[in-house]
Amino acid sequence: MEKMILGIDIGTTSLKAAVFNQQGEQLAAAVVEYTLLTPGPQLVEAPCGVYMESVARCMDMIRAKGAVDTRCVQVVSFSVQGETLCLLDGAGEPLCNAIVWMDNRAGAEAECLRERFGDELCYEVTGQVSFEACWPAAKLLWVKNHRPELFAKLGHVLLLEDYVIYQLTGRFVSECSLLTSTEYWDIRTREYWPEMLAYLGISEAWLPQVMEPGEPVGTILPEMAERLGVAQSALICTGCLDQAAGAIGVGNIRPGIFSENIGAALAICVPTERLTYDPQRNMPAHYFGRPGTYMMHTFTTGGMCLRWFRDNFCQNELLLQEASGLDAYELMDREAARVPPGSDGLLALPHLQGSMAPDVNLNAKAVFYGAALRHRREHFIRSIMESLGYIIRRNMEAIDSMGLEIQEIRTLGGGAKSDVWNQIKADITGKTIHITRSSQDTACLGAAILGGVAAGMFKDMESACGEMVKIQKSFVPNMENHRIYQVQYEKFKRLFAALEDLYAYDAQNSV
Repeated sequence: MEKMILGIDIGTTSLKAAVFNQQGEQLAAAVVEYTLLTPGPQLVEAPCGVYMESVARCMDMIRAKGAVDTRCVQVVSFSVQGETLCLLDGAGEPLCNAIVWMDNRAGAEAECLRERFGDELCYEVTGQVSFEACWPAAKLLWVKNHRPELFAKLGHVLLLEDYVIYQLTGRFVSECSLLTSTEYWDIRTREYWPEMLAYLGISEAWLPQVMEPGEPVGTILPEMAERLGVAQSALICTGCLDQAAGAIGVGNIRPGIFSENIGAALAICVPTERLTYDPQRNMPAHYFGRPGTYMMHTFTTGGMCLRWFRDNFCQNELLLQEASGLDAYELMDREAARVPPGSDGLLALPHLQGSMAPDVNLNAKAVFYGAALRHRREHFIRSIMESLGYIIRRNMEAIDSMGLEIQEIRTLGGGAKSDVWNQIKADITGKTIHITRSSQDTACLGAAILGGVAAGMFKDMESACGEMVKIQKSFVPNMENHRIYQVQYEKFKRLFAALEDLYAYDAQNSV
């Protein structure tokens, strides 16, 4: 009987489960979407039970397809969104809805933490550059301040992965890659931060046991094996943060590789063997999905900018997509391919929702610069694509200044589908870009790799990636185009710097 590995990616608005064999071939998959709750301003929640229900529904859908016998699943591991909190009572029952990572109710509490500890100490201890409302420490302080009756009943403070693992095994455990951004965990010691716990009024007894990513937790509970239709001997393992899982899923597990993921956001990941801080304190440090290693990881507005342009200025493409099934993005690719590198001088800043590391400016706005009579709509499409390439290169420069050398790029997510965009990114960065066989399902594959290693199917992560990750296509930089982009890239950096005063003025005088 062929052994199978189940990788589960628990996203913000959907959950995907995928079954892989030991060669990394995806045998079956299913996706379930769920709706977030917004009961008030800045509040974003979800019923805790929706996540386990979604896992079960995915498994029902996989069984219904009949492509695999799910009872052959021997290992289960996870890729999970960070920062989402599940608060349980002493009996292990949820006290409220899960507080989703994008919830920003705790702005005042984040400011209290900043005043008490300071952002510099926050960076030193946690690797996160500042105290923000989205991080769990601020959210816990909000619960303490605004829901004291709930806080008094607290028995377990869990992240989303912890809660799902508890449902499957009955054990309370967490792992380092998700704990990094809680701001109550010390990235240096890999233990909880005592001073922060004391300030929050949190007992360490309420917190789960700290484990490494990709570590065996225990055998699935019999009733859960029945519910999911997997082997009763199936091993449940810790997983890792979704962006780390995506990096692992494209084989980015060692220094020298840079992975970028263009979805709604642009996320980057660079593994490092040692804990490395940014002297400018702009680039956060995270624990990686490979035990004992770290990663530089950040994100900013990504494909959202291209989607915004599609939805507002590409009605013909959308109508053709509806009528013929042709993808609107593919049609936009064809238009962008007709424009020369550098977009005939048209330059975009894609900051629809501010700019993140390494050029942090939450007041930044999107800009098209250099527009002239010769420019057509396809120039604007290509200039947006190029702007994301410039941001990737800007992140590479920041990482290089920290002494972390980058030799190649691996790309994943929606942006990886576009050959035009991939060549643009290769030409801008001067680095070869590799696309892997599972570039659209890398989070599930990364989780499966962690599970396979944890279960002893592979000697280590290197051998697992060697078996399960396959490079499908590569894009070698055109150095003549690279020289053209060098000029545009310098203009890109200068334009951003020149607008900073205007961004600040606009923030103070907005109408």
